[in-house]
Amino acid sequence: MRVVRRAFQCTLFYVLLAHLGAMSLTWNLVSLLLYPFLTRAQGVVVGRAAISSVYRGFWTTAKWLGLMRIDDAALDVLDREGGLIIAANHPSMLDALLVIARVPRGICIMRSSLMRNPFLGAGARLARYIRNDPPRGMIRSCVANLKAGGQLVLFPEGTRTVQAPINPFRPGITLIARMAQVPIQTVIIEADTPYLGKGWPIWRAPEFPVRIRMRLGQRFAPEADHQGLLRRLEAYFAHELS
Repeated sequence: MRVVRRAFQCTLFYVLLAHLGAMSLTWNLVSLLLYPFLTRAQGVVVGRAAISSVYRGFWTTAKWLGLMRIDDAALDVLDREGGLIIAANHPSMLDALLVIARVPRGICIMRSSLMRNPFLGAGARLARYIRNDPPRGMIRSCVANLKAGGQLVLFPEGTRTVQAPINPFRPGITLIARMAQVPIQTVIIEADTPYLGKGWPIWRAPEFPVRIRMRLGQRFAPEADHQGLLRRLEAYFAHELS
């Protein structure tokens, strides 16, 4: 009976992943068609809302099927705020999808190679997600987005966690906060599985249900000593996750 249940859950899981891929590809094709006809402001609103809706639909379906139990409602209050950096730890590949699903106006920094990805690129360009190079241009784009009332989702570790409780933070987040004069709202992501952590291939199914909790942590005001703030931010995450 347990083997049959596992096989059924895995089948649902792979169908759901295929559906997410199909939805992402479809939206990127639509984005290609829309891009020349929408102003920048229109593209921002439409693009960000659409990406958030796709991811929220994915998580809602996964929860309805019993594959995942996700406690993420705490993030809903952030949608009403502008000019905000949302900083989260990065245990798995799912983290950006989880946060963006709950924060429709939030955008991420993406590797330049992903901007050419057929499942992500066109939609990201329409929503004006930010390329990670060149570094100075990236920082200027982040600051401009925040000063315009946008929200920026950042993972200060820079990559998925491999060193418990958290990787050393990379510089940049507190400098951006100082330059834009916006606060940093921390988000703590906790999971009971290493699913899609570093080295876990996307096609390898986890044990079900996957349990994930996202909670709001401390909010840090920008400081002139941004390097000192970076050290305190890292220490705070390490304490919360230890």
